[in-house]
Amino acid sequence: MKEEENIIVGISIGDLNGIGGEIILKTFEDSRILDFCTPVIFASVKVMSFFKSHFKSEINFHSINNMSQFAHGKVNVVNCWNEPVNIDFGKEDTTIGTYAIKSLEFATKALKKGEVDVLVTAPINKHNIQSEEFKFPGHTNYLAQELEGESLMFMITDTLRVGLLTDHVPVKDVSTHITSELIEQKISTVYNSLKTDFKIERPKIAVLGINPHTGDNGVIGTEDDDVLRPTLHKIKESGKLVFGPYAADSFFGSNNYKNFDAIIASYHDQGLIPFKTLSFGEGVNYTAGLNKVRTSPDHGTAYEIAGKGVADENSFKEAVYSAIKIFKNRMSYQQLTANPLKKSPRKERR
Repeated sequence: MKEEENIIVGISIGDLNGIGGEIILKTFEDSRILDFCTPVIFASVKVMSFFKSHFKSEINFHSINNMSQFAHGKVNVVNCWNEPVNIDFGKEDTTIGTYAIKSLEFATKALKKGEVDVLVTAPINKHNIQSEEFKFPGHTNYLAQELEGESLMFMITDTLRVGLLTDHVPVKDVSTHITSELIEQKISTVYNSLKTDFKIERPKIAVLGINPHTGDNGVIGTEDDDVLRPTLHKIKESGKLVFGPYAADSFFGSNNYKNFDAIIASYHDQGLIPFKTLSFGEGVNYTAGLNKVRTSPDHGTAYEIAGKGVADENSFKEAVYSAIKIFKNRMSYQQLTANPLKKSPRKERR
């Protein structure tokens, strides 16, 4: 494959006391992956060498201080800091949290500048990253500020895609966040992502209800009747294949989800519990709707097994593959939909 077709994958290291370092090592130990992507890990070669020694990995790193030094065919490590870091697996540590954010900020800057093509983020601890400078509940919210577009948490596998109307919102506040404007925006983001990122020409989208049994005609809440149904009706009239609201409790168990290209849940656990039950270890968290591609594994820092060498890298590996595939799909879509008249200058008559 030509170098220009070799996708540059930026990787933020995540929580150093979690399983991020281990799953990154295991993913890139198979050198065949370097045939179609070039990994660039934002951390420090000292930290990565510690992981290499601890997990008895045979991987080799190409240490660089800036992106002008990166090389195809190698596992690049950008030195975002030079000082030694005390890594204590399984421990929540605010100092470690600062390194996770430093890595994320370096990687995001490279993504915005086009120095890397896509970003894959290893898991962070949402508590120990908080500071006066960083007050985001997670990656998605931070990237929504730094990048262009309207972000949406989109959990994906080859056969299942689940988006959320609200993500990291307390359950008591969910209904107040769900407005007609939000519903239209999120459905539009999912619809466009299915076409652009997944090559689905006429997407079919199912929407789950806000309340149990979608409110039972107002007996269990009125939000489905007052907000969700009218908005879905309006969206259908625009020509989009959007269906629902469906009662969430039976939707997945009945296999109805297999009839749709994507499902939109009203809140975090309504969508992620069935998603992770059906696909844990294979799922990918994709931030749809932004002008850059970012994915991550579908799990957290897993402190309870950190440092033991037993972490499963499959979800992280799938996150890398998905980022590459989505990036290529976007490039293909842009080429197919480009206006050829804009590319060819108009010839003057003589």
